[in-house]
Amino acid sequence: MASKIQTLPGFRDFPPQACALRNYLFRKWRAAAIAHGFQEYDGPVLESLELFTEKSGPEIVSQLFNFTDKGGREVSLRPELTPTLARMVGANAGSLKRPIKWFSIGECFRFEKQQKGRKRSFYQFNADIMGEEGPGADAELISLCIQSMRSFGLEAEHFVLRLSDRTLWMTFLAELGLDEEASIRALSIVDKMERVDPDYTKQQLVAILGDSAGKFLDEVAAMRAVTTIDELDAWVSALGRDALVARMAQWRELWGILDAMGLADFCRVDLGIVRGLAYYTGFVFEVFERNGEGRALAGGGRYDKLVEKLGYAPLHATGFAAGDVTMADILESKGLLPSLLPALDCYVVYGSGEAERAAAMRAVATLRSLGISVDYPVKPTGFGKMFKQADNSGARLALIFGGEEVAEGKFKMRDMATGGEAAGPLCDLVDGVKMRLAHGIEKA
Repeated sequence: MASKIQTLPGFRDFPPQACALRNYLFRKWRAAAIAHGFQEYDGPVLESLELFTEKSGPEIVSQLFNFTDKGGREVSLRPELTPTLARMVGANAGSLKRPIKWFSIGECFRFEKQQKGRKRSFYQFNADIMGEEGPGADAELISLCIQSMRSFGLEAEHFVLRLSDRTLWMTFLAELGLDEEASIRALSIVDKMERVDPDYTKQQLVAILGDSAGKFLDEVAAMRAVTTIDELDAWVSALGRDALVARMAQWRELWGILDAMGLADFCRVDLGIVRGLAYYTGFVFEVFERNGEGRALAGGGRYDKLVEKLGYAPLHATGFAAGDVTMADILESKGLLPSLLPALDCYVVYGSGEAERAAAMRAVATLRSLGISVDYPVKPTGFGKMFKQADNSGARLALIFGGEEVAEGKFKMRDMATGGEAAGPLCDLVDGVKMRLAHGIEKA
């Protein structure tokens, strides 16, 4: 016997219940984005490998599903949507009205070790604002991120947006004498501090900072202890460095907008968030469960140099992404998943005679054309069995077309929840069904 073919590791099937959950996430994300004035886009799943190595460096290749295609081109399944967006907008920037507010929900692929909350195939909600320089764009992205989470029933007691700043970090490191390359290396180490042994972190920093590594770690600890905008202001003032003080004006503007929107309670200053990738240039953030458990639920930040890096004219940009796997996990853990499979409106039960079948099929076609969901047994099997099928289907109403009803030009309805019944002329079928779907039928 041939071996059974299985789903590839890290990939998922989507039978109806799983597909309903996926579509539910998509609907909520899409509605939140549209409410914020974003327009939807999409791009190809397969892109040039160079697009991703330009953004993230050659080390990204180990995480990609990449290959040489039949035309001899080096290509990859997309691991994220941001490079595609940057390419699309960069190529058409001259004809696009600013600010450019686009979102997408698409499948992405990463050849990584499977863990809780991480698959090799996953869906991401991406939202970006391009062509806008100031903190207002960052506030708008943060607003969309928070409101998209709230649309699922999550509130401030469930999650927190941890806000940091690559500009502040780069300015601070430059004051220590580090050039841009060394600063990015240091930030990559800081980004992993929570997940690795402290001695290992110090060893890595010694290679960059030498004898100053210990003092630097003390300063990092002080930075990571900052959790409010006032504490951040005090820390910056204590350092007395003009460039850092000037940056605080941007922080105050951003925080003021978030506070005016009623979103400050969802946010916390956390300079430990640095988003290790080199292309981030300004405010960055990640969203976590309030209790600190699990992987990041969303993350993003400003990336003003990426479009230029791909060969196009410079363009300010900021964005974030959220994944379907972690979102489904937190909704399940908080008991916030609704009943997702839609209930069938009507199930048609009919007699074996030609007249009954014809009347039933006319009713099925009419109701379906009006958007009322209807199912029926393709092969009639007797009323008892058909009523059992109606019950198993979860339908709210059973529509009955027996020989007696059809001969009299009538139909009968049964409320599957109450057992109540009602009858009426066939000419009133549509109005009767709509009324009973809205109000039910009380049992006599």
